[in-house]
Amino acid sequence: MDSANQDINLNSPKKGLGVDSLDADVPVEEAAGNAGATLPPGLTEDEADELRLELTKVEEEIQTLRQVLSAKERHAGELKRRLGLTPLNELKQNLSKGWQDVQTSTAYVKTSEKLGEWNEKVTHSDLYLSASATLEDISRSDAYKKTQETLSQAGQMTSAALSTVGTAISRKLGDMRNSPSFRSFEDKMENIKHKVVGARGSSDGLQSPTGTNSQDHAPF
Repeated sequence: MDSANQDINLNSPKKGLGVDSLDADVPVEEAAGNAGATLPPGLTEDEADELRLELTKVEEEIQTLRQVLSAKERHAGELKRRLGLTPLNELKQNLSKGWQDVQTSTAYVKTSEKLGEWNEKVTHSDLYLSASATLEDISRSDAYKKTQETLSQAGQMTSAALSTVGTAISRKLGDMRNSPSFRSFEDKMENIKHKVVGARGSSDGLQSPTGTNSQDHAPF
């Protein structure tokens, strides 16, 4: 076999085939023309080769960085596990840090300062001062004091009246129990009770001898 036919292009998609078969399938001139036709306008073949080489290097670097990032993430997870940092604790820390960031943010500080300015303006305004003075004058006025005294006296009188009513009711009940009519009623109820109890005892006494006689006249 000819040595030329045994020359193999390892980079060719038809590796393992001879040069003659490559020449027969795709002419060199046509292949070069197709390669040149696929390039963007204004880009030479040499520039395209340089760009392809640079793209290959960048993709390899991206792959390497991904592997490094994955390893770093695993290491960070192991450190968190050893420190006892759970997702809930991380969430609390993130919320706390976020609130601190909000409090120290420019917008929050400006808003707080603005609210402070508005509060100071309102408390020092003529309307606020006039209303405060009016309320103070009302609280110091004779009518207000008299109203307070009247309400206090009314409350004391109401308490005294309720206490008097309770005492009167208790006294009335005591008088009723000590009255002759109530005592007569109690005596009548006591007599009825004795009669009922006595009648029940008599009936029990009459039955007991009968039972005894029946036992005495038994054939045994």
